[in-house]
Amino acid sequence: MKRILMLVATNFAVVIVLGIVWSILDSIFDISGMFVRMGMPAHFGYLAVMALVLGFGGSFISLWMSKGMAKRSMGVHVIEHPQTQQERWLYQTVERQAQAVGIDMPEVGIFDSPEPNAFATGARRNSALVAVSQGLLDHMNEGEVEAVLGHEMAHVANGDMVTQTLLQGVLNTFVIFFSRVIAHLISSMMSKGENNQNTGGGIVYFVISMILEVAMGFLATLVVMWFSRWREFHADKGGAKLASKQKMIDALKRLQQSHVTEDLPGEMAAFGISGRFASGLAKLRMTHPPLEDRIAALQRL
Repeated sequence: MKRILMLVATNFAVVIVLGIVWSILDSIFDISGMFVRMGMPAHFGYLAVMALVLGFGGSFISLWMSKGMAKRSMGVHVIEHPQTQQERWLYQTVERQAQAVGIDMPEVGIFDSPEPNAFATGARRNSALVAVSQGLLDHMNEGEVEAVLGHEMAHVANGDMVTQTLLQGVLNTFVIFFSRVIAHLISSMMSKGENNQNTGGGIVYFVISMILEVAMGFLATLVVMWFSRWREFHADKGGAKLASKQKMIDALKRLQQSHVTEDLPGEMAAFGISGRFASGLAKLRMTHPPLEDRIAALQRL
C-alpha cells in the first residue's frame, strides 16, 4: 500500500505542477489571446496546446522521475560495491550483458520481496536501473536469473522506456484534446445559443469532459497494454540471445511454478518479468502476455 500511495502522490504532484506552470504561462504570454489574433478558434487552439503540454509533459516528467521513484517505492538497495558472492555475480552478469548489447553499465539493485520478479527503468538507455527481487535470487538458479537479467537488459537496449513514453504521450494528448472538444460541442448545443457556447463553460461541459476523459483514457490504456504485451515477446528473445533460449524458457517455467500473486506497482509493472494472472477480458488490461504464450513463442524460435 505504501508503494502505491507514493506512486499516486507523485503522479498527482506532477499534474498539479503542470497545471500551475500552464496557468502562469497563459497569464504571462496570453496564449489564448494569441490564438484569437491569429484568427484561430481560441478555445480549440488553447486546448490543443494544453493537451500537448499536459500529454507529453506528464509522460516525460514521469519517465525522468522513474528511476528515483522506483528506488524509493520499491526500496531498492543499489549495489555500488558488491559485498557478497551473490552481489558480485549479479553485478558482473549485468556488466557482461551491458557490454554485449552496447550500452553503459546500468545501476544494479536488489529489492526486498519474496515474490520472484525484476524490472528495468530509467529515462535513457545509458542511465538505467536493473533491479531484481530477493525472491527471484532465492527461487531461481544462476542460469535462470541470467535469462531474467537478459530480458530486462533487452528492455533497456531496445529503448522500451522511451518508446512507451512517446506512445503514452500521444494517447494522452488525444484523450485530453478530444474529450474537451466533444464536451465543448455537446455543451454548446445544449446551451441553445446561450452566452457560454463559445467557451464551453459550465457544469455540463465539466461533467461531460470528465466522463469522456475517463472513457477515452480506458481505451487508450488498452492500446498501451497491447503494445506492452507485444514488447515482452521481443524482450524474451533478447534474454534468449544474452543467456540462451533454454535458460529463458526455464526461467519462465519457474515463474509458472511460483504462482506470482503480487504485480509490480505503477510503471515498473510494464518492465517487469511477470505480471498477475488474468483471464477473459482482463487480459486486455495486462502488461504481460500469458507465460505459456511466451514459452511457446520461444520454443518456435
